[in-house]
Amino acid sequence: MKVLITGAFGNIGRSAIEEIINQGDEVRCFDIKNKKNEKIYKSLKRLYDGKIEVYWGDITDKDKIKEALKGIDVVVHLAFIIPKLSSTGIESEKAPDISYKINVEGTKNLVSAMQELSSPKKIIFTSSVHIYGLTQHLEPPLTVETPPSPIEHYSQHKIKCEEIIKNSGLDYCIYRLSASFPINLKLDMEMFEISLKNRMEYVHTRDVGLAIAKGVRSDKIWGKILLIGGGPRCHYYYGEMVEKILEGMGIGMLPEEAFSNKPFPTDWMDTRESQELLDYQRRTIEDYVEDLKKALGYKIFFIKLFSPVIRYVLLRKSPYYKRRYIPIKELFKVYRKGLKLN
Repeated sequence: MKVLITGAFGNIGRSAIEEIINQGDEVRCFDIKNKKNEKIYKSLKRLYDGKIEVYWGDITDKDKIKEALKGIDVVVHLAFIIPKLSSTGIESEKAPDISYKINVEGTKNLVSAMQELSSPKKIIFTSSVHIYGLTQHLEPPLTVETPPSPIEHYSQHKIKCEEIIKNSGLDYCIYRLSASFPINLKLDMEMFEISLKNRMEYVHTRDVGLAIAKGVRSDKIWGKILLIGGGPRCHYYYGEMVEKILEGMGIGMLPEEAFSNKPFPTDWMDTRESQELLDYQRRTIEDYVEDLKKALGYKIFFIKLFSPVIRYVLLRKSPYYKRRYIPIKELFKVYRKGLKLN
């Protein structure tokens, strides 16, 4: 079986590539050509030569899409401009018009190309828990029947794409994903914009990749919307997740007053059907923290050594922390105290 993955070199795409190849199938990657993506492809080709190939192109270019679809059995559609960390350098909330062209018009192009060709006729599309909007006032967990109420351009685009695919006449399965963090995690001011009491379900990127790999071979998922998350043991409050990650990195948990009280569009989900069909839930946030530590390697020593300074820098990024400007003398006291504590 040969699988086309659009947006193949993003966070989820790389895991999907590895899991699909590991189960004996071949992958054709479709993504924009830039230095970052070329580097990722070269590293994957060294590992999976003969099982992986790339077609460079833009999802808005229908001719390129048609070319990439030749000889494909199943499409996994991941290409999407997200709120942060997009490989294009574009953020959906800061550039909604460009994002709409890529997200929605790009999906229309892909679907139209598939309709015009004799094959492939199967598509898996990754949507998001964000489509449900703010749900902290509701009784968890979210289900497929929970009405969508998107609050940002990103989630509005996801809903539009879901409708395009559902009405396409193609065999489809829509995966609504919970929170999945990249290994190259960036700690910036956005981390403070979520209430520590916000319910959030984690799913490891490798587990999403496994769900995709099993999905392309399944004959039971088509025509369904599936909620893809880590399951009940990955039901956390945001504060629990932040603490595990910061402690694992050697930084330590930051003060509660540094974080917003505002709700965020994530929640716990009912993943029983997806787990029954795909049997993909393997990992928890603890596994992610271990992956993070391995990726950081020797840097962990220096992070722990300079943790008081790193904490100071992070707290200055918080718009909610009252003591944003600490006198230099006090900073040195904090640093010396931190060395003793560590």
